Amino acid sequence: MSDRLTPERRSWNMSRIRSKNTKPELIVRSLLHHLGYSFTVNGPKNKCLPGKPDIVLPKYQTVIFVTDCFWR
Repeated sequence: MSDRLTPERRSWNMSRIRSKNTKPELIVRSLLHHLGYSFTVNGPKNKCLPGKPDIVLPKYQTVIFVTDCFWR
C-alpha cells in the first residue's frame, strides 16, 4: 500500500496531531478531579517515570496512560 501524500504533506498532517491535552485525557482528568483525587500532569517528576504517563497519582503510587484510537 503506497502513501498517497507527499512527504511534505504527510509531515504537515502529522505535525497537527496533538499528543497532550487530548479530549479523552481531559475527560479522565475532569472525572478524577470531580471524584476528589489529587494528581499531577506533565510535571518535572513525571519525566523520570518510564513511558511518559499522562496522569500521576502520587499518593497511590499509580500512573494512568490515556490512549485513544489514533487512526479515525
